[in-house]
Amino acid sequence: MADDIRFDQDDSPAGGWGSVKSLGSILRREHVIVEGAGVLIHQNKPDGFACVSCAWGKPAEPHPFEFCENGAKATAWELTARRAPPEFFLQHTVSELETWSDHDLEQQGRLTAPMRWDSQTDRYLECTWQDAFTEIAAEMRAQAPPDVVFYASGRASLEASYMYQLLARMYGCNNLPDSSNMCHESTSVALPKTIGVGVGTVTLEDFEATDCIFFFGQNVGSNSPRMLHQLQDARRRKVPIVTFNPLRETGLLKFINPQSPFEMLSGVSTRISTQYHQVRAGGDLAAITGICKALIEADAVAIVKGTERVLDVAFIEEHTHSFEEFSAFVRNCDWPALEKEAGLTREEMETAASEYARARAVIAVYGMGLTQHRLGVENVQMLSNLLLLRGNIGRPGAGICPVRGHSNVQGQRTVGITEKPELAPLDKLKELYGFEPPRTPGLNTVEACKGVLAGRVKAFISLGGNFIRAVPETVAMEAAWRKLRLTVHIATKPNRSHLVHGEVAYVLPCLGRIEIDRQGGVPQAVSTEDSSGFMHGTHGFSEPASPKLLSEHAIVAGIAKALRFDNPRVDWDAWVADYSRVRDAIEKTYPDIFADFNRRMWTPGGFHRPIPARHRIWKTATGRANFIVPTQMDADPDMAQPGANVLRLLTIRSNDQFNTTIYGYDDRFRGIHGTRHVLLINPDDLVLLGFRDGDIVVARTVADDVVREVYGLRLTSYDIPRGCVAGYYPECNPLIPLWHHAKDSQVPAAKSIPIRLRRVAADS
Repeated sequence: MADDIRFDQDDSPAGGWGSVKSLGSILRREHVIVEGAGVLIHQNKPDGFACVSCAWGKPAEPHPFEFCENGAKATAWELTARRAPPEFFLQHTVSELETWSDHDLEQQGRLTAPMRWDSQTDRYLECTWQDAFTEIAAEMRAQAPPDVVFYASGRASLEASYMYQLLARMYGCNNLPDSSNMCHESTSVALPKTIGVGVGTVTLEDFEATDCIFFFGQNVGSNSPRMLHQLQDARRRKVPIVTFNPLRETGLLKFINPQSPFEMLSGVSTRISTQYHQVRAGGDLAAITGICKALIEADAVAIVKGTERVLDVAFIEEHTHSFEEFSAFVRNCDWPALEKEAGLTREEMETAASEYARARAVIAVYGMGLTQHRLGVENVQMLSNLLLLRGNIGRPGAGICPVRGHSNVQGQRTVGITEKPELAPLDKLKELYGFEPPRTPGLNTVEACKGVLAGRVKAFISLGGNFIRAVPETVAMEAAWRKLRLTVHIATKPNRSHLVHGEVAYVLPCLGRIEIDRQGGVPQAVSTEDSSGFMHGTHGFSEPASPKLLSEHAIVAGIAKALRFDNPRVDWDAWVADYSRVRDAIEKTYPDIFADFNRRMWTPGGFHRPIPARHRIWKTATGRANFIVPTQMDADPDMAQPGANVLRLLTIRSNDQFNTTIYGYDDRFRGIHGTRHVLLINPDDLVLLGFRDGDIVVARTVADDVVREVYGLRLTSYDIPRGCVAGYYPECNPLIPLWHHAKDSQVPAAKSIPIRLRRVAADS
């Protein structure tokens, strides 16, 4: 926490001079002003490198500076001149480092050599790569394959991810949880049932053709600022943008493009949202149902009057299934009940429906505000229902657009990082490599956590990420984590997951994506998939942080070779020597997606994976797009708690972080500086609960008999719906019960946690 804590909310637009100042600040702080500026020119360019933070699409004709504030921070964070060599760990015990903040740990800079935890000194000590591989393999051979977890954070390339999933399956398990399990698995479960594909249908070109955009639970200003270019262009064409979000987020209000000299000098901003509806946390399901109800009622009126139909009847009859059941459900929904659950008035929902009805082609954009609820899957399915009512799937300028987080989280799923054997090409792997892949379902993130708590999971290997900091049930998880036999972390910087370790623990430093990866003296290139399903080539521009770093590919291969699979069909050394051979293997495994992979990866704008729903080909059980009736209107039924003063906590990110990486303590867009230990609360709730702005409180989960608390949170008056509070992730993760996850997808329900507050003074 910084010394200078202040709260000065203002109405400055996203982008603008604030963004430029923030960029300059981090380049100076990481001591990479010259190098960072030179490298940023190549970020998200067709012949450059893919951003290491978000997965937003990369245009074929990029802007001169095709990076956003947060993308630039991620680049500077990786290019940093700071180093965390073995000497640093000699100076600090692991127990001491556990008391450090997330920011201060990563601020030490890049890891430079492989290290093993020494129980006698409680320090990480440098070791050789070969010794690390040998002992890791020995420990893995001592465990049953179902007891070992292979986690992937979403940042590894397609090539490294393919090798990693093959390592896990040759070892004998499908335990391949990933960061998608924590965020967008609700999408992957919902959309195959509705439109037959587990990813979005929208491309960047659709933003140029759309005439209306609906936004749900996605803070573009902090999580994917480059999207603001598409939104600004749409607004210049008078395209309405209708937003549903509990907080009034700056990036969804107004934007000054830092690449426009006129806007920067004049201060003229673009209004982003034309309607802004502050739905209460967990109220999106009811809000979308209300919009559907208004459309169906308006269509009934049109039938009576003999005017143009509101619904796309031809599309519904030719392409959809179960419309009558869905329509009957919606008609029977009571407006007062919808208003109560949504936290919106009937008029607000009807106003949004009228805007939707006027549009020819509508894009629906959403983020974790929909997916991280107990009924997160139904949230996504209801949004799909809304689009189907007017044929807004498979039409230029229309479609569903889940905004993925980490830079290749969608891509790693495409090449086999999945715990679900039915989604992996196991027969093809058997054909290509001559082994029998495991057919038993593996562990997802929540199941892996349950396995650790129960003592069933014995070893955890992590390809990137900060798992222990990202998951729910923090206190219990950290206690159980220390009982693991083996923990292995492939990483670029130190983080808390390295400190809460198993009996045998290794930290293996790898090259970053921005660094030049030379194998046998030859620079290598890798590839990623963006959130719109385009594959892109990417290569490094900076010299490695240390000569002792290995690529992720080499580390995966090193473990595989030490395990001695004795499989002549897998030449790990050849793959590490030339990544194009890995791409050849990916092409053979997924010929429909990756045909002519090595040539097409450098296509400006990338090459697109086949998405049948874009062409109104429905790979569903019915052969049609399916309307799905929700089970109820409250997306978080566990919120129905007895007694008074229960608030709905939703976790949020600042514009000074990416996932668990904390760049600093300022949240410029919300006017919070120097701290992250805050709860944003409606001013009326402050009065109702007997608190004052600035009070320090303890938040306690109201869910079961387990005590889950977070101390030292400052109450801050904010424009948020009554009954809701917002706090930062991952600081509020200890309040999330592990069982409090989305049904079917098991995504942690971090957007609606029942809590009560009490003053700190009450504890004394």
